[in-house]
Amino acid sequence: MTIDDNKTLAAVQKEFKRKFQNLKIEFYQGRHEAGEGSPGVTRLDPEQTIGAVRTVNQPGEFNVTEDMTVRDFEQQVYERFGLNVQVFRKSGNLWMQTTSTDDWTLQEQNRKGGSSEQAYKQKYEQD
Repeated sequence: MTIDDNKTLAAVQKEFKRKFQNLKIEFYQGRHEAGEGSPGVTRLDPEQTIGAVRTVNQPGEFNVTEDMTVRDFEQQVYERFGLNVQVFRKSGNLWMQTTSTDDWTLQEQNRKGGSSEQAYKQKYEQD
């Protein structure tokens, strides 16, 4: 992912989604600890630019890998760019914060989200 002040949060979200189809990220005003969720009222408008919301003014490339844990991903985005991010996983037809599974890799989260969505579709969307 490329991080620079002129890019919108939505553009970063799209980059992440291209790599992990069953995950999404949201940005928040405040930090959360590992295993904790972020309150919805602190979610940032995705149309804001990175420059308007981050606390560390350092542009750059961020290599997101499948074997990175959610905890490591969220922590590194905060430390390198001053952005408070939360990973969500698809659960049936809903999105849930990955608070209790922060130690899972992004690949594990993505796979679980895909199988959860598939099971939901098989159960509820049959003709």
